[in-house]
Amino acid sequence: MKTLAARHDTFAKNFAHEVRELNDPTLPTPVPEWTANDVVEHLLAWPVPVLSDWMGLDLADDVTDSLASRWTTRSSELSEYLADPAVNSTVVRKGPMAGQTCAEVIDRIYTADVFMHTWDLARANSRTPDLDPDFANELLAGMKQMEQVLRDSGQYGPPIHTSSEDPVIQLIAFIGRDPAWEPEAQNNRA
Repeated sequence: MKTLAARHDTFAKNFAHEVRELNDPTLPTPVPEWTANDVVEHLLAWPVPVLSDWMGLDLADDVTDSLASRWTTRSSELSEYLADPAVNSTVVRKGPMAGQTCAEVIDRIYTADVFMHTWDLARANSRTPDLDPDFANELLAGMKQMEQVLRDSGQYGPPIHTSSEDPVIQLIAFIGRDPAWEPEAQNNRA
C-alpha cells in the first residue's frame, strides 16, 4: 500500500503546486465551461459523499478556507487514510468497486483524477506540469479497456486526435482535452 500512498502524496503535492501558482481562480480551463476554481472545487467536493458512502471515510468540508488551505487539508486527510493499514487494506463492500481495498479505490478513482486535473489547472495558468509519463501510460491503457463506459458517463469528451508519442499528451487527448489548448485563445474569444 505504500506505493499507492506515495503516488497519492506525489500527485497531491503536484496539484498543490498548481493551486499555489494560480493567479486567478476565474481563468478558463481545458474543461469546457469550468474555471480554475471549478477544477479545484471538483476535487474537493466529489470525494466527500463517495468515500463516506462506500468506505465510511469522513472528510472535512470547510468552504470558508482558501482553496490552497482546503486542498492541503483534503490531501492530508487522504494521505493519513492511505498510510493507515486499518483503513487502506479494508475491503470496500459498497458501490461499483466493491471487493477492492480502500487504497485501490482511492488510487483508481481519486488519485487518477488528481493526476489528470493537474494538467487542466496548470494549462489554465499557462503552465506545463511535470506529469509522470509511466502513470499516464498505465492510466491510458486501463481507460481504453473501458472506453465506452467512460464515454457513456458523460464525464469525458470525445477523443482528440494527436500524433504525439508523449503518454501524457495521449492521455489528455483520450479524455477529450485538446493538447494544444491555450488560455490566451479562450480569452481572445470573449
